[in-house]
Amino acid sequence: MADQAATGTMAEAAGNTGAHGLDVQTGLSHIQASHHGRPASWVAVTIIVVGFVVGGIALPVGPTWWLFWTGTAIVVIGAIFAASIRVFDDWY
Repeated sequence: MADQAATGTMAEAAGNTGAHGLDVQTGLSHIQASHHGRPASWVAVTIIVVGFVVGGIALPVGPTWWLFWTGTAIVVIGAIFAASIRVFDDWY
């Protein structure tokens, strides 16, 4: 007969947490799942996404190169803005 683990062995080994960081006894998560950031960071990301959309639309409709390079410039401006507000400090 195969050896079987005693009750609670896996929970004790994992610090009383099960799959996905859930507490075995309470079912509550110990992992802070926050997807918020500073409003300035959202503005920077929005500028970058708008630039990608503009550049992405420019390619199949032509390609319209002036619109593509306008989108590229918007992405660069958004990246400079993101770097200036230290957007990577929102990572936690």
